[in-house]
Formats: sequence, structure tokens, C-alpha cells
Amino acid sequence: MHAARSPQSRRRSARALTLVLAAAALAAGPLGAARSAPLPTDSDDITRVSYRGHEFTVPASWQVVDLEKHPDTCVRFDRHAVYLGTPGSRQDCPAQARGRTEALLIQPASTPVTGSAVTENRVARTYRATADRIAVTAAYGYDRTRIQDVLRSAGLPVAAAQDEQPSGTPAVAPLPDDATSFRGEGFDACTAPGQDAMDAWREHSDYGAIGIYIGGINRACSQTNLTAAWVRTQYTKGWRFFPLYVGRQPSSDGGSCQGDCAAITSPVTQGTAAADDAAKQAAALGFAKGAVIYSDLENYEPGGTVTDQVLGYVDAYTERLHELGYRAGAYGNTSSLVADLVKNREDVTLPDVIHFARWNDQATTADPAVPADLWNEHQRIHQYAGDTTETHGGVKISIDRDRLDVD
Repeated sequence: MHAARSPQSRRRSARALTLVLAAAALAAGPLGAARSAPLPTDSDDITRVSYRGHEFTVPASWQVVDLEKHPDTCVRFDRHAVYLGTPGSRQDCPAQARGRTEALLIQPASTPVTGSAVTENRVARTYRATADRIAVTAAYGYDRTRIQDVLRSAGLPVAAAQDEQPSGTPAVAPLPDDATSFRGEGFDACTAPGQDAMDAWREHSDYGAIGIYIGGINRACSQTNLTAAWVRTQYTKGWRFFPLYVGRQPSSDGGSCQGDCAAITSPVTQGTAAADDAAKQAAALGFAKGAVIYSDLENYEPGGTVTDQVLGYVDAYTERLHELGYRAGAYGNTSSLVADLVKNREDVTLPDVIHFARWNDQATTADPAVPADLWNEHQRIHQYAGDTTETHGGVKISIDRDRLDVD
């Protein structure tokens, strides 16, 4: 279920919204994506959203969604919205969503909190805040100032925000070495499914691996379920993984991007930063050195500057992951990324594993676009179908289908 489209008429006065009003807003229709603009100061253009004793001032055009009343709503950060409550375990998310704009998820704090604290991940353009009885995830795209103003309106200490990424490796027990190795059928979904869904699909489907979106500036769906404990539980139940990092894209509107993707502008710097962040996010989930972390690059028209930017980014990403002890994978279309990598194989550090997209319904890792002498030692994933919905064990999920041959 998608949240409602923003009202077109101006608000005549600022309103203090409660959760009951959010349900009425949801019924109006799907959310629309929008470009950022400065936070209005005119009371006609703002809405005050109250949750658990905290009040946030947001633009009146932002939709407010009550997750308690609508737990199947997909919490997405590529649309202007305020989500209140705990995301459901069976969110109705599309298989394909990319991009980032200003949006908030305000949910109950999982543990008692004393005082307020704010952290920021500048690479992923995300603030996280805690205060009395609440935890906030605040995404931003082109307008960091706007989301800072929204957080500040609730008294959260944005000016004192700390770097979300601490130095050193998080204290998480590493998974076994085969966590990202698998031969057989897999799927990827925009948000990590709840435990009941994972158990149902494990028992009633042929899938044995799942693609999980571990981070990146253009990761659109929230990942409430995606924790180190969740990953370890799935591993012990027999699942294996292909971790995807949705960093900078070839363009703002290619592939699944709808004009809101942050594009590559400084390939070496941004590719290196993406690898640093991807490695930290992977380690925090328990993926040990040697695991494969895939850079998700949406489709583009190859040639000229775009190809140069993409190859520079992939080269820097791959080199940096190798320095950090991880293997690099790359996801892309056979007509764009794969074609560019093959054509320039002598001039770029190739990723260790290729995850190529060609939606031909052929569950094989052989493809005319991938030469037999490249990625030929169990180094391939083929995404052979996309934007499809399947039901197993009574649980429906929108997915892309993949065939894996990765050691």
C-alpha cells in the first residue's frame, strides 16, 4: 500500500496532527515524489506533527502516515512523508525503488532513553536521533538544511550531531565465510522481510539466497528488520546473502531512479567513500572480511562522460574494498555496466563478482554479453526477472528473481 498524495490546496493554518488524522490522509491516494525546497515559515504552509509528546514542524505538503493503522505501508525515503509508529513486518514494497529525498520515520524507542542524541551518516545522507520514548530516522536528498530544521523544531540537538560511523569494527560476531556464497535460486526485495515471511518462503519456495540492501545514499526503502540478529537468524535457518549497496548512480533518473537519485560527480572520491561505508555497514551486520558486497548501479546510456564516471567509480569502489579485505561485486544491466566493463577490461579493476540484469526469464548465469573468460569461476549472479510478485506459504512479496553461482 502506498501512502496518500499530498493535498494541493494551501493549509489556512498550522495544525497539530495526531495519529487519528494520519489514517484519513492515507486514504487520499498514493504519495508523490517532490523536489526539496526550504522549510516554509508561513503558518499556512506548515503542519505540526505530534507523536509521544514530541512535536515536529514539517511542510504542509508532506504526507503523514499512521503505521499502527496501516502496517503494510512501505516506508520509503524517496518520497516526502512522515511515518509514525513501528513499520510492519509485511510492508507492501515495490521490488524496484531507488533515490533519496527528505522524509522521517518516528517510532517508539526500543530502549529507555535519557536526554537527546543525534548522529549523521553524511555518505548515506541520514540522521538518526533518540529522545524520550522515540527514535527518529531522518533522510535527506538535496536539502540537508530542511531536515535539520525539522529535527530542530522538535528540540533535537542537530548542531551537536556525531558521526554515525565509529572508528574500528563493530562488536558483532562475524558470520561464517560462506555467508555470501550460494549456487541456486535467490531473490532480492526492497526491504528485508519479517521473520514469518522468511520462514514461510524457506519452507514453501525454492529460494535459498536473499539480496539485502545494506546501505547507500540511494537506498529508498527502510530496513527496520535488517539487524545483525536478523542476518544471523536467517543464516542459521539456511539462507545465504548477496548484500547490495545503493551508492551514487550513473544519472539521477536512470533505471529505477525517478529523478531523485544522487548521481556520480567525483568518481574516485565517491567510489572510495561508498566502499568505506559499505564495509562498515556490512561489518555491523556480521559479514566478515572476504564477503562480497555489491555496488548497485542502475541502467544508463553508455558512452562519453557517463561511461568514464561509472568506470572510475567502480574502479575506486573495488580497489578500496580490496584494501579493506572484502570482495567487490557490481550490479548492472548487460547493455550498460556489463558492456562498459567488458569493453574496458584492460583499463579498470574488474569487480570480483558480476550481478547482471537481463530480464529474459532464463534462470542461467550464462549470457552472450558476459564473455566466457570473465567471471567464470563461480563469480556470477543473473537477475533474470524483475518487478514480480510471488506468494509462498501464504506470504506475498514483490521481488526480483536471481540465479546465483557464487563461491
